[in-house]
Amino acid sequence: MIRVLLADDHLLIREALVLLLETEDGIEVVADVGRGDEAVAEALRRKPDIAVLDIDMPGLDGLAAAERLARDLPGCRLVIVTAHGRPGNLRRAMGAGVRGFLGKDAPGARLAQVIRQVADGARYIDPQLAADALAAEECPLTPRELDTLRAAAGGAPVSRIARGLGLSEGTVRNYLSAAVTKLGVDNRHAAVQAARELGWL
Repeated sequence: MIRVLLADDHLLIREALVLLLETEDGIEVVADVGRGDEAVAEALRRKPDIAVLDIDMPGLDGLAAAERLARDLPGCRLVIVTAHGRPGNLRRAMGAGVRGFLGKDAPGARLAQVIRQVADGARYIDPQLAADALAAEECPLTPRELDTLRAAAGGAPVSRIARGLGLSEGTVRNYLSAAVTKLGVDNRHAAVQAARELGWL
């Protein structure tokens, strides 16, 4: 029996996916939640074989939840389901050890197929998303610039970002300035938005 945790902040979609998966032989949904932080907590408690995560969730997005689970629960294999198949999201997901990546426009039965594939140790990446990722430009931002932009996403002042990242305020300003310049925007808020739209955050 493949034990699955399902996380999606849209209750209607989540309930539909639970019902769909419960009709499948050999698959048991052991938990379903609507927030990324809840997904991590429940996965650590229930220890599912597979965690199916939406990208856009409150508390912690699906990619951040996947990164946390890859670190804290390495035996749990990860599948991302998203309506936003940006190439940067795919790259970040693969970097976090995600084994399955499919769009929400996929047929319903595909999710069960992907879960079985991933449980067997294989990977599944939506072919169109893979093609888009290959054609997309590489992220020009360094890991530290990305970390600083993520920390700035909530509108925190430079002093709080610096404390949170263990950096000086001047270093934070330099990283933010570099990100703004590389992305060709006017300020850090626009840089956060541009990086999100490209799937780099």
